[in-house]
Amino acid sequence: SKVSLFSSLNNLNDLTLDARYSSLCGYTDHDLDTVFAPDLPGLDRDAIREWYNGYSWDGEEKVYNPYDILLLFDKRKFKAWWFETGTPKFLPDLLVRRNVSTLDIEGLTASESLLSAFDVDEIATEALLFQTGYLTVTGWFETDDGETDYRLGYPNREVRVSLNRVLLSSLVDSLSRRRLAHCRDVAKHVRAGHFRQLNRALHAFFASIPHDWYRNNRIERYEGYCATVFFALMTGFGLETRPEEASSEGNLDLAVIAPERVVLFEFKTVPGSRGSGRALRQLKAKGYAAQHLASGTPVHLVGVEFSRETRNVALVEWETVGTAEAGSADASEQPPQTEAAPPRAAMERTRQDRLMSSWDLPEFHASSSRSLGAGVRSSSNGRR
Repeated sequence: SKVSLFSSLNNLNDLTLDARYSSLCGYTDHDLDTVFAPDLPGLDRDAIREWYNGYSWDGEEKVYNPYDILLLFDKRKFKAWWFETGTPKFLPDLLVRRNVSTLDIEGLTASESLLSAFDVDEIATEALLFQTGYLTVTGWFETDDGETDYRLGYPNREVRVSLNRVLLSSLVDSLSRRRLAHCRDVAKHVRAGHFRQLNRALHAFFASIPHDWYRNNRIERYEGYCATVFFALMTGFGLETRPEEASSEGNLDLAVIAPERVVLFEFKTVPGSRGSGRALRQLKAKGYAAQHLASGTPVHLVGVEFSRETRNVALVEWETVGTAEAGSADASEQPPQTEAAPPRAAMERTRQDRLMSSWDLPEFHASSSRSLGAGVRSSSNGRR
């Protein structure tokens, strides 16, 4: 039995990872360029691919989410249509309870038997995210014992951004309007390369997390909590992120690729309330910037140190590679918490920013558990 002992649904032919049916549950590029050709004028073709393509069951052929595509053509608006149909509340809460870092979600691997598991009560994190459509197959490889293992990753921008924003909400109690404004400020200052302002925005964001939330939850005790929150914030607000970026000298904590700059982050935790400068020193000593210098855009090194004592930012130091531009800011530069937040300066949005603007304030609530079809595709006789 594929499901349970003597179940009424038995002897299934599972088509989920069968390459012959890899385009069964979505639209292909060919479908969009032929069948839906009359609907394409006026829409950015690359943006359609970035937002809604990427679902795969063999790591090679990719398909679009039909629900998203049909609503996009009807509404003529880029939005997280599928995600907003209802993300079950248990999913982000379960990931937080299991101490699953947002940095680790993309790049998970799983065996074929694990991805085909049906036991909801005991389901592994990898299988849960795959079967609900939040992760997809990006590649596969044969193990030494002849089994097939699959690499998993986010299928597209919609899922990457939306899931990280939902996880961020679970990590910091909730995304109130005030906390959401702090998040936008953090992302804005990273995009613009304004690191002194970034220090203030980060401090305001972490200061807004209720003390009771720390006291009543174990999540902040596991190593890398602040880095996990920062990564979810960057990804959830539309920035391209590369966690644990590998180089010949080791792994960088986080690379953020903004339209006009590359920002390389290293995170450290200090026991007291003052930073040590170790994060920036490591960035410089390891030479993490070398692989980005050919990009032709400014490369910034930013060391962020968090205090266990204050549960907030102790020090932010930065340096622009190849220039004399450098600086630092610590907790002493923060304005009083009672001070009214200054009005945010208007800034010109990039194309991705404009795409995000249609759902800057999503309300993600559980309505029903659903999947694109990233879960099980079954047939009793092996035919469609």
